[in-house]
Amino acid sequence: MLEPATPLDEANRLATLRGLQILDTPPEERFDRLTRVARRLFNTPIALMSLVDEDRQWFKSRPGLDFPQTPREHSFCAHAILGEGVFVVPDAMLDDRFRDSPLVTSFPEIRFYAGCPVRAPDGSALGTLCVIDHEPRDVQEGDVDALRDLAGMAEQELRSIALATIDDLTGLANRRGFDSIAAHTIAMCRRVDRPATLLLFDLDGFKKVNDTLGHEAGDAVLRRFGKELLATFRDSDVVARRGGDEFCVLLSGATAVDIPRPMSLLLDRLAGDDENPPVLFSVGAATYDPVRHETVAHLVQE
Repeated sequence: MLEPATPLDEANRLATLRGLQILDTPPEERFDRLTRVARRLFNTPIALMSLVDEDRQWFKSRPGLDFPQTPREHSFCAHAILGEGVFVVPDAMLDDRFRDSPLVTSFPEIRFYAGCPVRAPDGSALGTLCVIDHEPRDVQEGDVDALRDLAGMAEQELRSIALATIDDLTGLANRRGFDSIAAHTIAMCRRVDRPATLLLFDLDGFKKVNDTLGHEAGDAVLRRFGKELLATFRDSDVVARRGGDEFCVLLSGATAVDIPRPMSLLLDRLAGDDENPPVLFSVGAATYDPVRHETVAHLVQE
């Protein structure tokens, strides 16, 4: 079988997925309702709400299927998230990409698959709303529209979840979102024996901006600072607003010696110009130590 390619935005996609804190959670009626409707509309034995993780696809909802996940390399959904529209495989046994997949040659014996990408508010394709049959079949234009509509409803549900983990003002992860993503990042660094460094930022004189120029001006400063953090650091780094004028960045695979270069870039970006005054800040750094830092909270407290 042909293993699926990796999306170009993979680091951000995974960070967004994990920030939602939805993986390995119990079933929820709001998603089960959508897969029940899909199963009934398409008259298929299986309908899934899948989420494509780093090395697996996990099913948030799975009527007609007994197991909760499969390897990503065998996943039809990992192929589906690479495109924009509905991904259809009329007969997997006649498709060179899938004919020898374990999901085709053994249970659940997939012959027909149709899946529509389900995207996070930032546009990242996190998984699919899909239907599966044991017999080959075609889809009609109306079927494609229906599956797209159901995927859109799933996106609305994800959007409501994201509201709890995303900072409305800056679009960055909030404290709750950061704690979740950072925990996964630290666990990965521990597993592969790689370093990680946390930067904590406070804006200097921010209260004065609010007091003298008003909260609208203060909000503009916060948005600008968040934007420049994202522009300065790597896609694989976790950037968040922890609250007020406090921001943080967790850099995987980095130690203190790797910090001066991005900090210099950030200072240049915030130096000010004819349209914007300079943004001043204080920053502290802590490098992850598996002995001293059992959790992300221990690293933040250092």
